[in-house]
Amino acid sequence: MLFLGGLGRSGTTLIERILGELPGVCGLGEVVHLWRRDVLDDERCGCGERFSRCAFWREVGIEAFGGWNADLALRVIGLRDAIERTRYLPELAAPRLRTVRARLVAEYTEAYLRIYRAAATVADASVVVDSSKHASLAFCLRWQRDVDLRVVHVVRDPRGVAYSWTRTRVRPEADGSAEMTRYPPARSALLWNAHNAAFGVLERLGTPVHRVRYEQFVAAPAAAVEEIRRFADLPPQPRPPEFLTDRGARLGRCHSAAGNPMRFLTGDIELRCDDAWRAELPAPSRRLVGALTAPLLGAYGYSLGTVRRPVPAGASR
Repeated sequence: MLFLGGLGRSGTTLIERILGELPGVCGLGEVVHLWRRDVLDDERCGCGERFSRCAFWREVGIEAFGGWNADLALRVIGLRDAIERTRYLPELAAPRLRTVRARLVAEYTEAYLRIYRAAATVADASVVVDSSKHASLAFCLRWQRDVDLRVVHVVRDPRGVAYSWTRTRVRPEADGSAEMTRYPPARSALLWNAHNAAFGVLERLGTPVHRVRYEQFVAAPAAAVEEIRRFADLPPQPRPPEFLTDRGARLGRCHSAAGNPMRFLTGDIELRCDDAWRAELPAPSRRLVGALTAPLLGAYGYSLGTVRRPVPAGASR
């Protein structure tokens, strides 16, 4: 299974949607949020239906657990709170887990493994994509010996990430009754450091990791998808995918359980780098985020200096 990792607002939903169009690939969305948002709160699947009314997820639930139920969801949420947190990463990265911790990790990851296997069966797929992003979940999954875990580490310029976290966005799956979380630039910068550095540690521990820069992906998506295809050992395609060009993609309906609102988009979409932060993120915030993330900026090939995008004549700053 492919695990898309990184900090939120880095482009993982876009990448998952495009990968989900490949033959033999099934995108599942952010499975880490499925237990609360879908099983308990019955929010909308990427197909538009309520989770409880989505035929795909209903079949997955039956295949995996004999059906979804609140007790199962609450148990998994409890396990997540007990073991799957960033503060537990040092212990999850250790050569060996303590007996009690190992038992909890095994129970927790078994629930995910059942979903992955069931989804592959229902979708007749050889690869499933979980875009949960959480490094802590990936560290838990590395202990699950019955899953072929491969991580696609998605990185985006932290100033673009910081700008995105400041914007107000409605969560359409909640029918407009909730907004997506927002963070101030300093906090998003610190989270960017922690989450991305963790995937470097995961790679050093032996988990296969393929790093993708969001900016490069949208500039040359066909080449980026081909690299991921080889990383995932998917069968070669006789010709470039017809649904994808370097200018856009054609997306079908998906069954993404949770994630960015773009999981609801279908049809032709334009692929372009979202760099509004260059003009819209205030200069003090740009400098602060750059200073806080400077060590990793260079490691990932980003420049500390920025050039403000020109403001059209007559437009206000």
